[in-house]
Amino acid sequence: MAKKLIYFLCTGNSCRSQMAEGWARHLGDDQVEVHSAGVEAHGLNPRAVAVMKEVGIDISHHQSKLIDPDLLNQADYVITLCGDANDRCPMTPPHVKRLHWGFEDPAKATGTEAEIQAKFREVRDAIRDKILTFLHEEIE
Repeated sequence: MAKKLIYFLCTGNSCRSQMAEGWARHLGDDQVEVHSAGVEAHGLNPRAVAVMKEVGIDISHHQSKLIDPDLLNQADYVITLCGDANDRCPMTPPHVKRLHWGFEDPAKATGTEAEIQAKFREVRDAIRDKILTFLHEEIE
């Protein structure tokens, strides 16, 4: 079976799409090819890197990237993780299955450092759960 190409998109490609890329690579093993990008490039969020490291996934080498039209057109799945990316994502060809998974932006969390980290963990775990379901229902 050929690997399915999954392209995760978010506004800035700094948190949610980066965590989704890390989870999908980790959980999808050799069944998927995974990329992420943003409609803007905001840089990799260090808190996202830290909470992924807590679960044994290293995304510190990831880079915040803009949407690549070639990848967008080659993808089997384009998954937007925020409303802004869903609204601003370029058109995709008919063969590309587009999905929207709206997750709260942990980078906008306020409060103490512990409260902010808790929000990052909450979003990280919600993304993991969604990817596990997706892999089971769509890929396996």
